[in-house]
Amino acid sequence: MISIDPKEVPTPKLHGYLLGAIGPRPIAFASTIDEMGRPNLSPFSFFNVFSAKPPILIFSPARRVRNNTIKHTLENVLVTGEVVINMVNYDMVQQMSLSSTEYGDGVNEFEKAGLSALKSDLVKPFRVAKSPVQFECKVTKVEALGKDGGAGNLIYCEVVKIHIDESILNEAGSIDQHKIDLVARMGGNWYTRASLGMFEVPKPLSTLGIGVDQIPERIRLSTVLTGNDLGMLGNVEQIPSKEDILDFVSSHNEINTVVSGGERELIELKAQEYLKNKDVLSAWKVLLANSAS
Repeated sequence: MISIDPKEVPTPKLHGYLLGAIGPRPIAFASTIDEMGRPNLSPFSFFNVFSAKPPILIFSPARRVRNNTIKHTLENVLVTGEVVINMVNYDMVQQMSLSSTEYGDGVNEFEKAGLSALKSDLVKPFRVAKSPVQFECKVTKVEALGKDGGAGNLIYCEVVKIHIDESILNEAGSIDQHKIDLVARMGGNWYTRASLGMFEVPKPLSTLGIGVDQIPERIRLSTVLTGNDLGMLGNVEQIPSKEDILDFVSSHNEINTVVSGGERELIELKAQEYLKNKDVLSAWKVLLANSAS
Protein backbone atom coordinates (compact mmCIF):
# COMPACT_ATOMS: atom_id res chain seq x y z
CA MET A 1 0.00 0.00 0.00
CA ILE A 2 1.28 3.47 -0.87
CA SER A 3 0.83 6.39 1.52
CA ILE A 4 0.42 9.92 0.20
CA ASP A 5 0.78 13.36 1.72
CA PRO A 6 -1.76 15.52 -0.20
CA LYS A 7 0.55 18.54 0.11
CA GLU A 8 3.29 16.73 -1.81
CA VAL A 9 1.15 15.56 -4.75
CA PRO A 10 0.44 17.73 -7.84
CA THR A 11 -3.18 18.87 -7.85
CA PRO A 12 -4.21 16.98 -11.04
CA LYS A 13 -2.86 13.71 -9.61
CA LEU A 14 -4.50 14.32 -6.23
CA HIS A 15 -7.75 15.16 -8.01
CA GLY A 16 -7.55 11.82 -9.85
CA TYR A 17 -6.99 9.88 -6.64
CA LEU A 18 -9.95 11.55 -4.92
CA LEU A 19 -12.38 11.04 -7.79
CA GLY A 20 -11.18 7.51 -8.44
CA ALA A 21 -11.65 6.49 -4.81
CA ILE A 22 -14.80 8.38 -3.81
CA GLY A 23 -17.80 7.22 -5.78
CA PRO A 24 -20.29 6.73 -7.15
CA ARG A 25 -21.12 10.43 -6.86
CA PRO A 26 -24.59 11.79 -7.75
CA ILE A 27 -24.71 14.46 -10.43
CA ALA A 28 -26.13 17.95 -9.96
CA PHE A 29 -27.12 19.12 -13.45
CA ALA A 30 -27.17 22.80 -12.52
CA SER A 31 -29.15 25.35 -14.52
CA THR A 32 -28.44 29.03 -13.92
CA ILE A 33 -28.82 32.34 -15.75
CA ASP A 34 -26.37 35.22 -15.98
CA GLU A 35 -27.08 38.89 -15.26
CA MET A 36 -28.27 39.31 -18.86
CA GLY A 37 -30.79 36.46 -18.52
CA ARG A 38 -28.80 34.00 -20.67
CA PRO A 39 -29.14 30.31 -19.67
CA ASN A 40 -26.23 28.15 -18.56
CA LEU A 41 -26.27 24.42 -17.90
CA SER A 42 -23.45 22.33 -16.42
CA PRO A 43 -23.04 19.07 -14.42
CA PHE A 44 -21.20 18.75 -11.09
CA SER A 45 -20.46 15.54 -9.20
CA PHE A 46 -19.35 17.20 -5.96
CA PHE A 47 -22.99 17.08 -4.84
CA ASN A 48 -25.45 15.62 -2.35
CA VAL A 49 -28.46 16.30 -0.11
CA PHE A 50 -27.68 17.39 3.47
CA SER A 51 -30.98 18.27 5.12
CA ALA A 52 -34.71 17.54 4.79
CA LYS A 53 -36.18 20.34 6.91
CA PRO A 54 -35.19 22.73 5.52
CA PRO A 55 -34.43 20.78 2.33
CA ILE A 56 -30.82 21.66 1.56
CA LEU A 57 -28.71 20.47 -1.36
CA ILE A 58 -25.03 21.38 -1.71
CA PHE A 59 -22.88 21.22 -4.81
CA SER A 60 -19.40 22.54 -5.46
CA PRO A 61 -18.04 24.06 -8.67
CA ALA A 62 -14.28 23.83 -8.11
CA ARG A 63 -11.81 26.40 -9.40
CA ARG A 64 -10.22 25.17 -12.64
CA VAL A 65 -6.91 23.45 -11.95
CA ARG A 66 -5.25 24.55 -15.19
CA ASN A 67 -5.71 28.31 -14.81
CA ASN A 68 -7.39 28.89 -11.41
CA THR A 69 -10.50 30.52 -12.91
CA ILE A 70 -14.08 29.99 -11.76
CA LYS A 71 -16.92 28.49 -13.77
CA HIS A 72 -19.92 30.27 -15.27
CA THR A 73 -22.26 28.46 -12.86
CA LEU A 74 -20.54 29.97 -9.84
CA GLU A 75 -20.42 33.41 -11.46
CA ASN A 76 -24.16 33.25 -12.15
CA VAL A 77 -25.08 32.01 -8.68
CA LEU A 78 -23.14 34.84 -7.05
CA VAL A 79 -25.11 37.34 -9.13
CA THR A 80 -28.64 35.86 -9.07
CA GLY A 81 -28.77 33.62 -5.98
CA GLU A 82 -30.87 31.01 -7.81
CA VAL A 83 -30.31 27.60 -9.42
CA VAL A 84 -32.26 24.60 -10.63
CA ILE A 85 -30.68 21.22 -9.91
CA ASN A 86 -31.84 18.57 -12.38
CA MET A 87 -31.24 14.89 -11.72
CA VAL A 88 -29.57 12.84 -14.47
CA ASN A 89 -30.83 9.45 -15.63
CA TYR A 90 -29.40 7.07 -18.22
CA ASP A 91 -31.56 8.39 -21.07
CA MET A 92 -29.83 11.79 -20.95
CA VAL A 93 -26.28 10.92 -19.86
CA GLN A 94 -24.64 11.60 -23.24
CA GLN A 95 -26.36 14.98 -23.54
CA MET A 96 -25.37 15.83 -19.97
CA SER A 97 -21.76 14.94 -20.76
CA LEU A 98 -21.78 17.10 -23.90
CA SER A 99 -23.03 20.08 -21.89
CA SER A 100 -19.88 19.96 -19.73
CA THR A 101 -17.85 21.23 -22.69
CA GLU A 102 -16.18 24.56 -21.88
CA TYR A 103 -18.27 26.76 -24.16
CA GLY A 104 -17.76 30.51 -24.09
CA ASP A 105 -19.77 33.23 -22.35
CA GLY A 106 -23.41 33.35 -23.38
CA VAL A 107 -23.46 30.00 -25.22
CA ASN A 108 -26.69 28.15 -24.42
CA GLU A 109 -25.80 24.60 -23.32
CA PHE A 110 -29.48 23.62 -23.52
CA GLU A 111 -29.23 24.13 -27.28
CA LYS A 112 -25.75 22.62 -27.61
CA ALA A 113 -26.88 19.46 -25.79
CA GLY A 114 -30.24 19.29 -27.56
CA LEU A 115 -32.21 19.58 -24.31
CA SER A 116 -35.54 21.37 -23.99
CA ALA A 117 -35.87 24.06 -21.31
CA LEU A 118 -38.93 24.47 -19.10
CA LYS A 119 -39.84 27.68 -17.31
CA SER A 120 -39.55 27.38 -13.54
CA ASP A 121 -42.33 28.46 -11.17
CA LEU A 122 -40.42 30.25 -8.40
CA VAL A 123 -36.93 30.94 -9.76
CA LYS A 124 -35.60 32.38 -13.03
CA PRO A 125 -33.27 29.57 -14.22
CA PHE A 126 -34.89 27.03 -16.52
CA ARG A 127 -35.52 23.36 -15.81
CA VAL A 128 -34.32 20.48 -18.00
CA ALA A 129 -37.51 18.98 -19.42
CA LYS A 130 -35.97 15.52 -19.81
CA SER A 131 -34.79 15.30 -16.20
CA PRO A 132 -36.93 12.94 -14.04
CA VAL A 133 -36.69 15.21 -10.96
CA GLN A 134 -36.03 18.96 -10.93
CA PHE A 135 -35.32 21.05 -7.83
CA GLU A 136 -35.94 24.80 -7.94
CA CYS A 137 -33.58 26.35 -5.39
CA LYS A 138 -32.70 29.60 -3.68
CA VAL A 139 -29.02 29.89 -2.79
CA THR A 140 -28.56 30.60 0.93
CA LYS A 141 -24.76 30.64 1.13
CA VAL A 142 -21.64 30.25 -0.99
CA GLU A 143 -18.54 29.11 0.90
CA ALA A 144 -15.15 29.28 -0.81
CA LEU A 145 -12.84 26.50 0.38
CA GLY A 146 -9.63 28.02 -0.97
CA LYS A 147 -8.07 30.33 -3.52
CA ASP A 148 -5.94 27.89 -5.52
CA GLY A 149 -6.84 25.85 -8.59
CA GLY A 150 -8.90 22.83 -7.53
CA ALA A 151 -10.45 24.57 -4.52
CA GLY A 152 -14.17 23.99 -4.13
CA ASN A 153 -16.96 26.50 -3.63
CA LEU A 154 -19.83 25.08 -1.62
CA ILE A 155 -23.18 26.34 -2.90
CA TYR A 156 -25.93 25.82 -0.31
CA CYS A 157 -29.29 25.48 -2.07
CA GLU A 158 -32.66 25.53 -0.30
CA VAL A 159 -35.25 23.66 -2.33
CA VAL A 160 -38.36 25.80 -2.84
CA LYS A 161 -40.17 23.55 -5.32
CA ILE A 162 -39.78 19.99 -6.61
CA HIS A 163 -40.99 18.64 -9.96
CA ILE A 164 -41.24 14.85 -10.41
CA ASP A 165 -42.07 12.94 -13.57
CA GLU A 166 -45.08 10.76 -12.68
CA SER A 167 -43.72 7.90 -14.79
CA ILE A 168 -40.99 7.19 -12.20
CA LEU A 169 -43.43 6.76 -9.31
CA ASN A 170 -44.61 3.41 -7.95
CA GLU A 171 -48.16 2.55 -6.88
CA ALA A 172 -47.55 4.07 -3.44
CA GLY A 173 -46.51 7.38 -4.99
CA SER A 174 -42.84 6.99 -4.07
CA ILE A 175 -39.93 7.24 -6.48
CA ASP A 176 -39.19 3.81 -7.94
CA GLN A 177 -35.41 3.35 -7.94
CA HIS A 178 -35.55 1.16 -11.05
CA LYS A 179 -37.74 3.57 -12.99
CA ILE A 180 -35.73 6.69 -12.16
CA ASP A 181 -32.64 4.92 -13.59
CA LEU A 182 -30.11 7.35 -12.13
CA VAL A 183 -26.46 7.49 -13.14
CA ALA A 184 -23.48 8.59 -11.05
CA ARG A 185 -19.84 9.53 -11.62
CA MET A 186 -16.84 7.39 -10.92
CA GLY A 187 -13.19 8.20 -11.75
CA GLY A 188 -11.90 9.08 -15.22
CA ASN A 189 -14.51 8.50 -17.93
CA TRP A 190 -16.46 5.99 -15.86
CA TYR A 191 -20.07 6.18 -14.67
CA THR A 192 -22.39 3.78 -12.90
CA ARG A 193 -25.98 2.94 -13.71
CA ALA A 194 -28.10 1.88 -10.75
CA SER A 195 -29.24 -1.45 -12.16
CA LEU A 196 -26.45 -2.42 -14.56
CA GLY A 197 -23.18 -1.32 -12.99
CA MET A 198 -20.36 0.58 -14.67
CA PHE A 199 -20.26 1.91 -18.22
CA GLU A 200 -18.05 4.43 -19.95
CA VAL A 201 -18.92 7.84 -21.42
CA PRO A 202 -15.97 9.59 -23.09
CA LYS A 203 -15.59 13.17 -21.91
CA PRO A 204 -16.46 15.95 -24.37
CA LEU A 205 -13.66 17.08 -26.62
CA SER A 206 -11.04 19.38 -25.15
CA THR A 207 -11.85 21.47 -28.20
CA LEU A 208 -15.46 22.50 -28.79
CA GLY A 209 -17.93 19.88 -29.98
CA ILE A 210 -20.31 21.21 -32.64
CA GLY A 211 -23.33 20.64 -30.37
CA VAL A 212 -26.71 19.09 -31.12
CA ASP A 213 -27.98 22.43 -32.43
CA GLN A 214 -25.56 22.16 -35.37
CA ILE A 215 -26.78 18.72 -36.44
CA PRO A 216 -28.87 18.94 -39.66
CA GLU A 217 -32.56 19.16 -38.84
CA ARG A 218 -33.51 15.97 -40.72
CA ILE A 219 -31.12 14.05 -38.42
CA ARG A 220 -31.94 15.99 -35.27
CA LEU A 221 -35.67 15.29 -35.67
CA SER A 222 -35.16 11.58 -36.32
CA THR A 223 -37.67 9.20 -34.74
CA VAL A 224 -34.96 6.52 -34.59
CA LEU A 225 -32.01 8.32 -33.00
CA THR A 226 -32.23 8.91 -29.24
CA GLY A 227 -31.11 11.90 -27.20
CA ASN A 228 -27.99 9.96 -26.25
CA ASP A 229 -27.31 9.30 -29.94
CA LEU A 230 -27.62 13.00 -30.72
CA GLY A 231 -25.34 13.84 -27.78
CA MET A 232 -22.64 11.60 -29.25
CA LEU A 233 -23.09 13.09 -32.74
CA GLY A 234 -22.81 16.59 -31.27
CA ASN A 235 -19.50 15.78 -29.57
CA VAL A 236 -17.33 16.03 -32.69
CA GLU A 237 -15.14 18.95 -33.65
CA GLN A 238 -16.29 18.79 -37.27
CA ILE A 239 -18.30 16.48 -39.49
CA PRO A 240 -16.54 14.27 -42.07
CA SER A 241 -15.69 15.76 -45.44
CA LYS A 242 -17.54 14.80 -48.63
CA GLU A 243 -14.46 12.89 -49.80
CA ASP A 244 -14.22 10.89 -46.57
CA ILE A 245 -17.91 10.03 -46.76
CA LEU A 246 -17.71 8.83 -50.38
CA ASP A 247 -14.57 6.76 -49.65
CA PHE A 248 -16.29 5.16 -46.66
CA VAL A 249 -19.45 4.23 -48.58
CA SER A 250 -17.56 2.88 -51.60
CA SER A 251 -15.43 0.64 -49.40
CA HIS A 252 -18.36 -0.82 -47.44
CA ASN A 253 -20.71 -2.81 -49.66
CA GLU A 254 -23.33 -3.22 -46.94
CA ILE A 255 -23.44 0.52 -46.31
CA ASN A 256 -23.59 1.22 -50.05
CA THR A 257 -26.62 -1.06 -50.35
CA VAL A 258 -28.45 0.58 -47.43
CA VAL A 259 -27.70 4.10 -48.67
CA SER A 260 -28.66 3.29 -52.25
CA GLY A 261 -32.04 2.04 -51.03
CA GLY A 262 -32.72 5.53 -49.73
CA GLU A 263 -34.94 4.38 -46.84
CA ARG A 264 -34.32 6.90 -44.09
CA GLU A 265 -35.16 4.60 -41.18
CA LEU A 266 -32.76 1.86 -42.33
CA ILE A 267 -29.99 4.43 -42.80
CA GLU A 268 -30.53 5.79 -39.29
CA LEU A 269 -30.67 2.31 -37.78
CA LYS A 270 -27.35 1.47 -39.45
CA ALA A 271 -25.84 4.70 -38.07
CA GLN A 272 -27.18 3.80 -34.63
CA GLU A 273 -25.29 0.49 -34.78
CA TYR A 274 -22.04 2.43 -35.18
CA LEU A 275 -22.98 4.72 -32.28
CA LYS A 276 -23.57 1.71 -30.03
CA ASN A 277 -19.99 0.70 -30.83
CA LYS A 278 -18.80 4.27 -30.10
CA ASP A 279 -17.77 4.80 -33.74
CA VAL A 280 -19.22 8.28 -34.08
CA LEU A 281 -17.45 9.33 -37.28
CA SER A 282 -18.70 6.27 -39.16
CA ALA A 283 -22.22 7.03 -37.95
CA TRP A 284 -21.88 10.55 -39.37
CA LYS A 285 -20.69 9.16 -42.71
CA VAL A 286 -23.73 6.88 -42.96
CA LEU A 287 -26.14 9.68 -42.08
CA LEU A 288 -24.62 12.10 -44.59
CA ALA A 289 -23.99 9.62 -47.41
CA ASN A 290 -26.94 10.63 -49.57
CA SER A 291 -26.18 14.34 -49.36
CA ALA A 292 -22.51 13.72 -50.28
CA SER A 293 -23.25 11.71 -53.43
